Amino acid sequence: MSNIVAIVGRPNVGKSTFFNRLIQRREAIVDAVSGVTRDRHYGKSDWNGKEFSLIDTGGYVLGSDDVFEAEIDKQVELAIDEADAIIFMVDVEDGVTGMDEDVAELLRKVNKPVFLVVNKVDNGTRAKDAVEFYSLGLGEYYTIASINGSGTGELLDALIEALPEKEEVVEEILPRFAVVGRPNAGKSSFINALIGENRYIVTDVAGTTRDSIDTKYNRFGFEFNLVDTAGIRRKSKVKEDLEFYSVMRSVRAIEHSDVCLIVLDATRGFDGQVQNIFWLAERNRKGIVILVNKWDLVEKDHKSVKEYEKAIKKQMEPFTDVPVIFISVLTKQRIFKAIETAVEVYKNRTKKIKTSKLNEVMLPIIEGYGPPAYKAKYVKIKYVMQLPTPQPQFAFFCNLPQYVKDPYKRFLENKLRENFDFTGVPVSVYMRKK
Repeated sequence: MSNIVAIVGRPNVGKSTFFNRLIQRREAIVDAVSGVTRDRHYGKSDWNGKEFSLIDTGGYVLGSDDVFEAEIDKQVELAIDEADAIIFMVDVEDGVTGMDEDVAELLRKVNKPVFLVVNKVDNGTRAKDAVEFYSLGLGEYYTIASINGSGTGELLDALIEALPEKEEVVEEILPRFAVVGRPNAGKSSFINALIGENRYIVTDVAGTTRDSIDTKYNRFGFEFNLVDTAGIRRKSKVKEDLEFYSVMRSVRAIEHSDVCLIVLDATRGFDGQVQNIFWLAERNRKGIVILVNKWDLVEKDHKSVKEYEKAIKKQMEPFTDVPVIFISVLTKQRIFKAIETAVEVYKNRTKKIKTSKLNEVMLPIIEGYGPPAYKAKYVKIKYVMQLPTPQPQFAFFCNLPQYVKDPYKRFLENKLRENFDFTGVPVSVYMRKK
């Protein structure tokens, strides 16, 4: 287990820039708008061979009217609870502010190593100005410039020294389930309901979650990472840079996941935006589960589920072998069924079928209904095998692969699905020359 280090401080002192420098990836969104980092954000870093996890918190503002700022207070308190050490960042340009004093007051009560870090100190004059931060009553301070990294070495040496020893646990690579969908469909609420704690800020404002965040989760004896992504919006709506990064990150979350849980709002339906997400996941050959959220808000009778599902599947053609689950995050209706299904889909995606079994099942089917003749030439399929890829791909060996058209490939795909259960997973069929 690695130690956890939290970076706290008021908005816009450079916490995210510092965070990005330490994890060496552009993960947190950095922008001059204050309060951009609204959630706790997790990353891994190491210094001189010692690994630690880093939490970048939202800017801390006490007694503010802003919905987010009240929530950010909670996030900082959560981070303080979770962390083994705390980096409290202040800005030399602004000097000591009332907000800094509020945070310092909280931190003076904390029985954990606290590092007061004065950021944006990139010359001698500013180094002199930093002296006033002694007034916060947190003792010695470190001066750094997170934009170019000067001073971070000394700080990290001291930090590593202060971290408690933890036993090493070998981390295995866990399957990744990405929760995606348009803004405000209920993705963060879904994860909060599952893990039973408010890990994510949930408000009625669309686009609260701007970053994608991993949560380790264990259920049904199966362990995996849940990734909550920023809502993906249509390109015309991506006005701020922030939105742009969020969309990029959601796309990346889909690319790096094994299964995508696509959450849609039952009152809005399987609209163009959700379809784009669906096809993006399908193009990336990911496992897919459709979650129709807010089902409690829809007027329904005994036929509603069937009709709604039929309408969705019509839009998905030809890839309709996808589980559709009707949930309500608010009443926790069927949310565990959703995860159970995702686990099944993951197993389907990683399923390997013995070549002997494949040929035993598929060759008689092909004999009974072979590919149509093309230009008076007959295609003979002799042999089939599964390719050694992360997702299901099958090669059918025949004499004239160029004459086998898409409709017949779809027929073969459907027969594979009927016999071997690949629900929720795109299956690729290739024709190869024998």
